[in-house]
Amino acid sequence: MRLGVIGYGARIRGILDIIERLGADAQVVAITDVRNDEIREEIRRSGRDPSAIRFHTDGDEMLEEGGLDGVLIGTRCSLHTPMALKVLRRNLPLFLEKPVATSMEQLVQLRDAAASSKSEVVVSFPLRVTPLARLAKEIVESGRIGTVEQVQAWNDVPYGGCYYQMWYRDENETQGLFLQKATHDFDYINHLLGIRPVEICAMTSKQIFRGQRPAGLRCDECPEQDTCLESPYHTFFTRMETDRVQPSGLLCAFAVDTGNEDSGSAIIRYETGMHVCYSQNFFARKKAGRRGARLYGYLGTLEFDWYTDEVKVYMHHSPRVETYRTESAHASHGGGDVVLADNFIRVIRDGARSVAPLEAGILSALMCLKAKESAATRAFRPVAFPDREPPC
Repeated sequence: MRLGVIGYGARIRGILDIIERLGADAQVVAITDVRNDEIREEIRRSGRDPSAIRFHTDGDEMLEEGGLDGVLIGTRCSLHTPMALKVLRRNLPLFLEKPVATSMEQLVQLRDAAASSKSEVVVSFPLRVTPLARLAKEIVESGRIGTVEQVQAWNDVPYGGCYYQMWYRDENETQGLFLQKATHDFDYINHLLGIRPVEICAMTSKQIFRGQRPAGLRCDECPEQDTCLESPYHTFFTRMETDRVQPSGLLCAFAVDTGNEDSGSAIIRYETGMHVCYSQNFFARKKAGRRGARLYGYLGTLEFDWYTDEVKVYMHHSPRVETYRTESAHASHGGGDVVLADNFIRVIRDGARSVAPLEAGILSALMCLKAKESAATRAFRPVAFPDREPPC
């Protein structure tokens, strides 16, 4: 299998590494990126020969040369849709990093292009296929807790500093943290429920990562090493996350150009009338980190958390609590990345169907964009495209 890559970043390198470890007969034969000289050197340092790879700076040029069995896209977020459109026009199997779009205009373009394409697309939604989520879905579908009538879900991100001190802080690129994080959570919730969201409201706050320090200030240059808890000094001395005080290269999280909200919540109503409450937080740290949900039925409550690697079932009408451990937290994205990589290979080789299809990515991105719109307008918004919204 001959693979092409558009955007040879850390995420796609991780998926390619899993494909190699799966023993698949797959080779990267073409790369489109703006860092080609660096990438050649990275490949050489890894002990491989880059001479067999065609390097491009234009995606169309790479695709026009042909000879590809599948394409992986791992560019910055704002380019996911433009690059995906190029692949969809050529009907090639596609692995697409999330979010699948960062604006409503892009999402409409992607929806319309998908409708006329034969490409089978695997969206980078690992949570829905982790052993933890698969077990939760098995329990829900068994009817053991009854029909799910409410969900409370949470994502307390203990590594949230990257959204304020690295390139993610640029809201022009990310378009906010619903699209960056909640797109995963909305997807696995939709997957577990098997019903369609119809309305959403949301709120965001920026209470911690804001300030008046100069734009472009880096932690290594800042005079407030002793007082700032995000400084290289406190990363070592207080948080014990490095083995010494050392340069970090990180940008100041409290500068005037620090983007992104640092917490957000959404309430989603589904077609049956049930609703979901979801919250995400980006200044929780260490053991405060958690990601999971509680699903409530009349017969019982199901709870799971990727950080504890546990699923619990609390029966409502008998004195019984069931606990399951999946032992998969150590794996990449809780074991979901292995499933996605394996599925992508089977899509190319065997014509298999995607376990994380493009329509799921489009729906999740639509929910995120509508949540962002709701937070800005302080109003409920229908989970529908502008050209398909119900009349007022």
